[in-house]
Amino acid sequence: MHFYQDERVALFIDGSNLYATAKTLGFDIDYKRLLGYFRKRARLIRAIYYTALLDDADYSPIKPLIDWLDYNGYRVVTKPAKEFTDAMGRRKVKGNMDIELAVDVMQLCDQLDHIVLFSGDGDFRSLVAAVQARGRRVTVVSTLTTRPPMIADDLRRQTDQFIDLSDLRDEIGRDPSERRERPAPQAPRESFEDFADI
Repeated sequence: MHFYQDERVALFIDGSNLYATAKTLGFDIDYKRLLGYFRKRARLIRAIYYTALLDDADYSPIKPLIDWLDYNGYRVVTKPAKEFTDAMGRRKVKGNMDIELAVDVMQLCDQLDHIVLFSGDGDFRSLVAAVQARGRRVTVVSTLTTRPPMIADDLRRQTDQFIDLSDLRDEIGRDPSERRERPAPQAPRESFEDFADI
């Protein structure tokens, strides 16, 4: 894994994709440690977490995580998930955040040196190519260790650097059996450089 100390880096996290990947690998992400990992390696400018939320739910299991992230250095981008019934009469939930993530990457990329994308979704291949065409490096974090792999082959081939999430387990992971209450919210937006126009 190669980062430069003076590189301006931003993390773009496809929340549902990262959750599914970590769950398949058998560990939870410790989001405080995740920030620390990248702060040690580069100038971390932004960390943005994208997820869809069920609007009508009285309580969403992801709500405590969203609140914690929002108070602890992450920008959180959400939108209502859409609920529908498929042809077999099964209730389904759809909440794709690809467009929101892609728009943010393109808006920020001229002020960054390196984009880190947490997703294995092959739909992001053309986004990665567009960012690279503007002279930016792109790292994708997902996994090849599962069967089938959680990353699309064309996305992995397009990226400048691929990090297998399983290799980060000791740095940013926590065993699900060690789950505990999240720490109380701290001062918001600690130690990020702000862009005046964003």
